Amino acid sequence: MTRELLLHPGDHGLGMTHESMQADATTTAVCGYCSTGCGLRLHLRDEEAVGLTPETSYPVNLGMACPKGWEALRVLDSEDRATEPLIRGSDGKFAAVSWDHALRLFTTRMKGIQRQHGPDSVAFLSTGQIACEEMAFLGALAKFGMGIKHGDGNTRQCMATAATAYKESFGFDSPPFTYDDFEQSDCMVFIGANPCIGHPIMWERVLRNQNDPEIIVIDPRRTESAMAATQHLQIRPKSDLALLYAITNHLIACECVDRKFINNHTEGFEKLCEHVSRFTPDAVAPMTGISADAIRQTAETIGRRKAVSLWWTMGVNQSYEGTRTAQAIINIALITGNIGRPGTGANSITGQCNAMGSRLWSNTTNLFGHHDFKDSADREKVASSLGIDPERIPTEPSWSYDGIMDGIRRGDIRGLWVIATNPAHSWIHQSEARNLLDRLDFLVVQDMYHTTETARHADLILPAAGWGEKSGTFINSERRYGVLKKVRRAPGKALADFHIFRALASYWGVEEMFAEWTDPEAVFRIMQRASEDQPCDITGIQGYEQIDRCGGVQWPWTEADAEGDFQPEQQRRLFADGRFYHHDGRARLVVDDVTAMPEAPDAEYPTLLMTGRGTVSQWHTQTRTNKSPVLRKLYPNEAYIEINPEDAAAMGVENGDQVRAQSRRGSLLATAMVTPTVKPGHAFMPMHYEATNQLTLGHFDPHSRQPSYKDCAVRIERA
Repeated sequence: MTRELLLHPGDHGLGMTHESMQADATTTAVCGYCSTGCGLRLHLRDEEAVGLTPETSYPVNLGMACPKGWEALRVLDSEDRATEPLIRGSDGKFAAVSWDHALRLFTTRMKGIQRQHGPDSVAFLSTGQIACEEMAFLGALAKFGMGIKHGDGNTRQCMATAATAYKESFGFDSPPFTYDDFEQSDCMVFIGANPCIGHPIMWERVLRNQNDPEIIVIDPRRTESAMAATQHLQIRPKSDLALLYAITNHLIACECVDRKFINNHTEGFEKLCEHVSRFTPDAVAPMTGISADAIRQTAETIGRRKAVSLWWTMGVNQSYEGTRTAQAIINIALITGNIGRPGTGANSITGQCNAMGSRLWSNTTNLFGHHDFKDSADREKVASSLGIDPERIPTEPSWSYDGIMDGIRRGDIRGLWVIATNPAHSWIHQSEARNLLDRLDFLVVQDMYHTTETARHADLILPAAGWGEKSGTFINSERRYGVLKKVRRAPGKALADFHIFRALASYWGVEEMFAEWTDPEAVFRIMQRASEDQPCDITGIQGYEQIDRCGGVQWPWTEADAEGDFQPEQQRRLFADGRFYHHDGRARLVVDDVTAMPEAPDAEYPTLLMTGRGTVSQWHTQTRTNKSPVLRKLYPNEAYIEINPEDAAAMGVENGDQVRAQSRRGSLLATAMVTPTVKPGHAFMPMHYEATNQLTLGHFDPHSRQPSYKDCAVRIERA
């Protein structure tokens, strides 16, 4: 082992890999976990990846990687990999079949359901984890080829609120920032965000800031990020909208607003002023649990700093009034003129590695390329780009994820195709979700592992390749396209999702419609055509080679931008000219009433449960991270629940005891973590554990239809 661990400075990987992982070449690919979109240097031997290190020159991570990135190759080697198609027999057990058998079964059963119950009786649920080109193929195949009207993605659970807020406020789903803003701000406000854990490389960029920035964290928990803050507003859960209106009120009252920017670039300021007039700091303080003086201090800090950036994630998005909360953040950025300049912006941090790709290309909520299903001109344009009959394009958008689940409940949806997602674990009110999956006539799960909670309910499992076993592009939080590369062979008979879609197009009988869709880069060229004249225009990108060479390319990058062989700058912000995507070029200031929590604690269920990310080494439903022996050592393998010491003492519970948490929907056992990071009357559970969503309440933001995972009433007792 001593010899294996001997370092060889100057070799591939900076000499930091042992002899068994020595490579003869390297290549860079974008990571496939979170939306940060780090560049990983893959060490190749005989054209196959044997190890990796962070890419030092990639503009996103600058030589850094979190534990998940370091272990990205290891999770491909799991014994749980789906390596051949599986069908469930009459005895309930799975048996391996050929791809021909599986594809014929898929086609026969799904077409049979459509014949018997109508074309809309089949739906699909997609993901933010596959490449843009695969999302594009799936959405086009399902909607234009198979006649499946209803399909949504698991990005509904993380990004629908931000997308809806941006579209209404800016006129397009357009995160305006670049990661350089973390280093350029002199004040950063994090609302419902814990980047230290959720997006650790972004937090590293915060730590590189040389401007002695004020860091304000608004969060009901004393998170790791809050511990590093200069101001932590530990609000009552779901009082964030009222708090943001109070901050807005005081910004206006103390004349900390940019009147010139407001007059020239926004619409609705008078209505905003009238609306927030009753949300004075004194009036809001009792609602939020934050003193009026602390609210005024936060507002004045924002108003008097030169470059303020406001950042939010799931603490805002996963809320029954999340869209309006996100727009309250956007309002603050707009009225203070903190947008379009270095270090500014109302900045939504995305969740999954390709949630932005899903928003643009999955053909679910929006028509291909972020067009509108209801707009005949958009349908004509997309049809022309794809070379299909416009009549094949639905004139109405899909039901949202919860609408599809309701459709199963009513018996309207009888067949479901689930691709690279795990709703039996992740969907809100889990027991009902599993019951609905079992009501289906035919459930197909397409995944790289055959052991996911959803796969256990499947009638047919299609084995898919994972990250590193296929090619394409991802789009990260700052709108950057990055290249995904095939550096391993998928195990057994597993195929890239792209090739599964190609095969299904052939078996379904629509192969000619997708004759041009020969490989991922060919589809990227189709995407470029469809993007023309959209805010997300990428017609100027010269292909994967340019994306790779430039360290990713942010959209938009048009043909006009690229004239004269001009190369894209690595850090580009939106709205530097003050023009937004509404027809008049003005941003909208949007306000609404504050609404009550649907299920507040009461005498029977006295504790408010919040959920969210647990540790930096866990990811979503742990489908991949629990396959890494290293990552499993870095987080508690059993479910735990954070309880305040006062509550624990009243329950007779000590740290490490087993407790039972019960809601009106289910109960679970967990280990008590007694900690002052949550206030009395509150509890917190990581979302990564299978049991967590047995407790959560199925309620949704009315505008985005995003589930509100972070507020339900529970009772906790010593087990």
